Amino acid sequence: MDTAPRSVGAEPAELPGSVAAPAERPDGARGRRIVRIGAILLAFVAALSLLAFLMLRTDGGGAGLHAKPIAHPPSRYAYGAATAANGMKLHYLRTAPSNVTLTVVRDNVALAPYYGINGGFFYDGSLLSMAVVDGAPVAGDGSPSGGFGSGAENVKYARGTLVWDRKTERLSVQVASKAEELDVADRAAYWAQGGISMSLGSDPTWRAQAVAEHAPFMDEPRLRSGAVYDEDGRLYLVVSSNRGTLDDFRSAILEAIGGEGRPRLADGIFLDGDGSSQLRGREASLTGDGRPVVQMLSLLE
Repeated sequence: MDTAPRSVGAEPAELPGSVAAPAERPDGARGRRIVRIGAILLAFVAALSLLAFLMLRTDGGGAGLHAKPIAHPPSRYAYGAATAANGMKLHYLRTAPSNVTLTVVRDNVALAPYYGINGGFFYDGSLLSMAVVDGAPVAGDGSPSGGFGSGAENVKYARGTLVWDRKTERLSVQVASKAEELDVADRAAYWAQGGISMSLGSDPTWRAQAVAEHAPFMDEPRLRSGAVYDEDGRLYLVVSSNRGTLDDFRSAILEAIGGEGRPRLADGIFLDGDGSSQLRGREASLTGDGRPVVQMLSLLE
């Protein structure tokens, strides 16, 4: 999502009336040997590239050779994995919201020195989703205003924002554009992660709300991520390891995480998806498409 076109120098045109010299070609056994060696080298390079790609796309197990070490890996969480009836494969970290913060990483989550999952939308190095901790945008200069791309706002649209109010010890999803619009007891004691409303308590209207919040690529099969909470106040950080629509992902969460015999899910938000859907825990690592993300929800302990 943050690639830029590269300029390519133009080839000099042939002069009118000029005659191109014939390309030199190796003849005989020596030429055939050179061609064979070239083909072998190309095949070797292709095999190495394929191996690197497959290693990057691995969706389970360790975080990879280049994962940054964690001095004191968090342990106050439970890992779970489930496959819903619609085929969506979910991985999640369940923890208390007080054990979560928002962290700028500018790295792939699976390689960053934290446990957690990716955060909201971004472009290049700028956050397009709200990401505020204790009144300060996480990618800003420490002031409440922060500036564009700091995480002070959901850029362009009012969108579903997951809010943890430390004073009231309450999670909520609030539709807002700017941090000052959020309803919190103490503006120096909360965190707020922007995304798209999941509207778990409103099946008939959830889709219309997601459309109103300009959810991208709703009906395309993509990797998905989100954060939901149950009526007991436990937070689930969820990432899929295969592709589905927004509806597929939401339905899978309701079935596999909030299904019969489990605490009822209260609400949640969709986070950035596709190649940005990433997770790191002790038990599993999901790299998405290998891209770096700007910000993540990370576990403290």
